[in-house]
Amino acid sequence: MLFMILAHDKANSLDIRMNNRPAHLEYLKGAGTRIKLAGPILSPGDDPKPVGSMIVIDAASAGAVRLFAENDPYASAGLFEKVEIKPWKAVTGDWVPAEG
Repeated sequence: MLFMILAHDKANSLDIRMNNRPAHLEYLKGAGTRIKLAGPILSPGDDPKPVGSMIVIDAASAGAVRLFAENDPYASAGLFEKVEIKPWKAVTGDWVPAEG
C-alpha cells in the first residue's frame, strides 16, 4: 500500500536540513524501490527554500511508515515540527502501473 509522509520543518531550520541532507538522501536510497516519489516542500515566492519533505512510499502498514519516518536522519536531527502519514493512492502519471 502507498503512504504519503508530509514532514513540516521547524522554523529557521534550513541549516539543520542542509547539514543532514547527504545522510537523508542515502537513507532514502537505501529504501530502494519502496520510495515512489520524494522531494522537498518549498516556500512560496521568488526565492523558494525547503520548508518540509514529501515522500510517497510503498509499505505494509502505517506503523512501518512511522518507523521509517522516525529513523530518517532529518528526524533524528530534530528538523521536523510535525510529521503526517496518510494512505495515498496513485491514479495517473507516467510512473503509475496500469491496473489490469
